[in-house]
Amino acid sequence: METPLLNGAAEKGHGGGDGDYPPLRSWREVRSMVWTETVKLWRVAGPLAFQILCQFGTNSMTTVIVGHIGNLELSAVSISLSVIGTFSFGFMLGMGSALETLCGQAFGAGQVQLLGVYLQRSWIILLVTCIILLPIYIFASPILKALGQEDEIADLAGQFTIETIPQLFSLAISFPTQKFLQAQSKVNVQATIAFVALILHIGMLVVFIFVFGWGTTGAAIAYDISNWMIAVSQVVYAIGWCKEGWTGLTWSAFREIWAFVRLSLASAVMLCLEIWYFMIIILLTGHLQNAVIAVGSLSICMNFNGWEAMLFIGMNAALSIRVSNELGYGHPRAAKYSVYVAVSQSLLIGILCMVVVLLARDYIAFIFTSNKEMQEAVSHLAYLLGITMLLNSMQPVISGVAVGGGWQALVAYINLGCYYILGIPLGYLLGYKANLGVQGLWGGMICGAALQTLILLFIVYRTNWNKEVEQTTERMQKWGGQRIEADDV
Repeated sequence: METPLLNGAAEKGHGGGDGDYPPLRSWREVRSMVWTETVKLWRVAGPLAFQILCQFGTNSMTTVIVGHIGNLELSAVSISLSVIGTFSFGFMLGMGSALETLCGQAFGAGQVQLLGVYLQRSWIILLVTCIILLPIYIFASPILKALGQEDEIADLAGQFTIETIPQLFSLAISFPTQKFLQAQSKVNVQATIAFVALILHIGMLVVFIFVFGWGTTGAAIAYDISNWMIAVSQVVYAIGWCKEGWTGLTWSAFREIWAFVRLSLASAVMLCLEIWYFMIIILLTGHLQNAVIAVGSLSICMNFNGWEAMLFIGMNAALSIRVSNELGYGHPRAAKYSVYVAVSQSLLIGILCMVVVLLARDYIAFIFTSNKEMQEAVSHLAYLLGITMLLNSMQPVISGVAVGGGWQALVAYINLGCYYILGIPLGYLLGYKANLGVQGLWGGMICGAALQTLILLFIVYRTNWNKEVEQTTERMQKWGGQRIEADDV
């Protein structure tokens, strides 16, 4: 395992670093550490989770209000947002997550002037990524038809997708700026911006659709404006109120850009492999017998799972900030303890969610449907939903450790092996060959997720955090920083 850490006080790092923890020698010291880490974690995770819920609500309200136009419009917009939108959102978010590693470590190391350089580098890379993704938006209609969608739905979904191209480019500005602000724990302003944008988005949807009568085009315009409001507001705050991190436009943003691209791609692949994994189960379920009940019951379960996931995505971002900051400070023990506390608390929350789902398994479908057959199908899947919620309580949090430490490439390989070499083939065999249906599909994929979680837990347990500090030092030196020394006597 890791080498013993020596006791001593560290030189204070930028942003409030108070030195590394001393070795814990009593339960009183353990309790004190747990309380300190809990406060630090939730001070960031709470606002971030609220921000993510507001962003999730922007998509949800677009679908809900469009649903009052007609079933065709509802289906088309849902398909556009869930297939094309989710694909681009996941890829762009992953590309922007590289900034989470670099800005967090640079801020912790006191190299605050690098944050603005990294931000501009990420803007350049994500804008180019948007151009690469453009054909998917332009040819959305034939792509959806090739995936088996009806022509009428695919044509309207393709039109809506083309009209949301401005929203795609807003992500190239919004995601890097979010990471820039998160690294400095400027999370309350992000939550406020997201909440105001959600309220204004609902208002614009009502006006454009029901007052002006613009239909799905009005929904697309509201969607574009709301996302650009978020992007512009974040940039204005970053430039106007983060004077240390933002020092103006610089040509340095074009230096070492290929190394930055590699880390961004690793982040994107890591995240997309996770997002697409649970999209594939729905696609496979659509080919089962009695597919309407199978897909409907699975979608209801995934909806519950999605709301729980919003909380843990907030914890993911908060933990990545804590880990990257502490590695930047040169505090290996603080980074390790923050991980242990976060994983333990997320596990307890996951157990609570699993128990609630199992106790309420016969009633959870009432919110979505009055169909008895659908309610029974959801009840039969509830135990798999409970297990998935338990696994999802740890997996996103551990991914936050990966982002904070810069392990994206390693986790991408693990995701590829566990999800796509084990989980999907096993789910296919159980679902189709063993005739277990949706339970077999979901059960096989749970096995892949469980193996991935166990491997990541083992890696975290065996991590030498002193070496992580050294790797952070090398990264800062390579991209313009100074040397960081781990706290010791």
